[in-house]
Amino acid sequence: MSTSATEICNLLYRYAEAIDEGRLEDAATLFRHARIETGGAGPLDADGLLALWRRILVIHPCGTLRTRHLVTNPILDIDEAAGTAQVRSCFTVMQATDDFPLQIIASGRYHDRFARIDGAWCFVERDYRQLDFTGDLSRHLRVPVKARH
Repeated sequence: MSTSATEICNLLYRYAEAIDEGRLEDAATLFRHARIETGGAGPLDADGLLALWRRILVIHPCGTLRTRHLVTNPILDIDEAAGTAQVRSCFTVMQATDDFPLQIIASGRYHDRFARIDGAWCFVERDYRQLDFTGDLSRHLRVPVKARH
């Protein structure tokens, strides 16, 4: 039997898996009920997030980003009665390509909110603005990004 904590953590991990595999549409679908803060021109919905990813992410000839997003240290605050949850977690992004040795290219934190919708936990908010450290993002992003610290 699945618990709320497991279901919510699985959403975090499904996001990372879909992004790493280049399945941007599948990753965006996870945010179909969400408002996403990127620090850009305002909050995005799932379609806006997908358009942003298509514009800035480098998809390699193999069809993936050649990355591994590790989501760790989830701190869950779940209100079962209300069907809501807040989660803070850390992420570390590693990348390797044929001409780029395996290395950490980014690290930061996700601040997420979830709600139980039609009996299933769903993302309802994600804040991407907590990018703490960056390495060489030249093979991951088409635009320059700097960490906040």
